[in-house]
Amino acid sequence: MRILIVLTFLMVLDKSLFAQSDIMFDEYFIDKNLRIDYHHTGDAEFELVTVDQLYGYGVWAGSTKNLIDNFNNGAYYYKVFDTQSGKLIYSKGFDSYFKEYQTSDKALKGVKKTYHESALIPYPKNAVKFVIEKRDNQNILKEIFAAEIYPDDLYIIHDPVKDARVTVYDQFINGHPHHKVDIVILAEGYTAVEQIKFEKDLERFANALKNHEPFKRNKDKLNIYGVFKPSEESGCDEPGAGIYKSTVLNSTYYSLGSERYLLTEDNKTMRDLAAHVTYDAIFIMVNHNRYGGGGIYNFFCTFVSDNQFSDYLFLHEFGHSFAGLADEYYTSEVAYNEFYPKDVEPVEPNITRLFDKENLKWKHLISKDIDIPSPWEKDDFDKMDLAWQKERREMNKNIARLKLEKAPSNEIEEAQNEYNEKDKLHSEAVDLYLKQSKFAGKVGVFEGAGYSSIGMYRPMLDCLMFSKGTKPFCAVCEEHVEEVINFFAGE
Repeated sequence: MRILIVLTFLMVLDKSLFAQSDIMFDEYFIDKNLRIDYHHTGDAEFELVTVDQLYGYGVWAGSTKNLIDNFNNGAYYYKVFDTQSGKLIYSKGFDSYFKEYQTSDKALKGVKKTYHESALIPYPKNAVKFVIEKRDNQNILKEIFAAEIYPDDLYIIHDPVKDARVTVYDQFINGHPHHKVDIVILAEGYTAVEQIKFEKDLERFANALKNHEPFKRNKDKLNIYGVFKPSEESGCDEPGAGIYKSTVLNSTYYSLGSERYLLTEDNKTMRDLAAHVTYDAIFIMVNHNRYGGGGIYNFFCTFVSDNQFSDYLFLHEFGHSFAGLADEYYTSEVAYNEFYPKDVEPVEPNITRLFDKENLKWKHLISKDIDIPSPWEKDDFDKMDLAWQKERREMNKNIARLKLEKAPSNEIEEAQNEYNEKDKLHSEAVDLYLKQSKFAGKVGVFEGAGYSSIGMYRPMLDCLMFSKGTKPFCAVCEEHVEEVINFFAGE
């Protein structure tokens, strides 16, 4: 493969590059995808990127107008430079499963692990330099990998054969991919006899997206596809309960050790399946009823189809993967250790360390006559929610134990139903508590966000990124999601 590998850890981002916005797509690219598959290896202190394989296929899904990503979000950036002129011609911020692993206990102990990842870029006409940059502990982007890529490389696999077992659904199509947000929902854990169920689930969740703001008022900018490939077994893995299933995408609960974190490490299979359509964003819809999901910015998101909070999971996780929104909750256990450094302002648009009150990210949306930071009934909320989180953990451990011990199905079902009922009641109590606050509906700077009870702040008391249930994005999140929609739609 004609790829010149260059590794360096010392190049600081030249912010002047972000000023370039005069990129003419036809001058540098053809209307096709170049998928760069690579391995991401390391631990908490070390990482290495090595190219796996390149693929050329399909039609470019993204905008041909907005080629430079100025959102300044994500722990990493892909950047593509024209080799001859040195000009930045494409960029995209993203997060990765590997980055999350780096904050785990195993990585902190020096256990190295490899993840498979993909960069999807428009197919270049001439030689380009492909660069991956990563933020350091001060959130400054620095180059960690570079490779020269030649579009005539003999080892680029062109137009890979499609899988005859795959069915594609044009669920909601509004126009050419260059002017739309192209979303694909992949079937996971649906057997051949469950294809009709997938079709119904696909329609249900497509409608959920179209009817939630800001997607609702921008639904003419959406293309939604479904891709079905039958799994041998229904559901997915639950390692904590000793349950393992043979499924297309090998998804699993207990990702990074968190019982509700549902992801897949089989990136290549996921990308090959998604390649049956043109896409900007990937959903994995898991045929399961246990609460779980996950979302990684500009990578993919997962959600379960049949839980009482499935609509919430579907939208919440898409907030992560599509718009790079941060989790605003802080009482639940997560698989990370110090995900946000204490002395650095997070890049996500909906949380802040509040180091600079005069230049607050959402300053233009702040409600009148509200203090910054904004006091709220936090102590009582924390007591209520922390008590539930403790009870929830014990109930989930018990359910997993019953499954592991092959307890009678009615006993497992009874324990699960008890959990579901208590979970619903708690969610309703949280909603009521927050709605009764004198700060309800106001935009301020409320302490408690990004997995931290102290020193991290969110814009509003409640939001789809804060608590479970049927609710909107807060004003800050909604505004940002709409900006991302317009970016992909070429506006």
